[in-house]
Amino acid sequence: MADQTRGAATSSVDDFFRTEIRAGRIERAEVFAKARRPAYKLWIDFGELGVKRSSAQITARYGVEDLVGRTVVAVTNFPPRQIADFMSEVLVLGVPVEGTDEVVLLAPDADVPIGARVA
Repeated sequence: MADQTRGAATSSVDDFFRTEIRAGRIERAEVFAKARRPAYKLWIDFGELGVKRSSAQITARYGVEDLVGRTVVAVTNFPPRQIADFMSEVLVLGVPVEGTDEVVLLAPDADVPIGARVA
């Protein structure tokens, strides 16, 4: 089996469990015209955590109309980041498609409670 950690910093299990990864549902999406690279502004409902904002560079694979109502997985306890005139509060998770600009969003394959933490 190939070494999957080559070049990556090692993290502990404790590091992973401190990272809050939760399911959320996209309520609103719009083109982020002021972003340096093509992106969307997303408003994501995380249940008891409320609606959080995110800037996501997922325009190569998804249109705005494809996103509203979609369940996504995001890190919810990283510090907010200012991106142009928008405060991104969560990091939506996806997998880049090698050789393209596409990012495939990570999502549960069945209905899950909004705001539920990934275990």
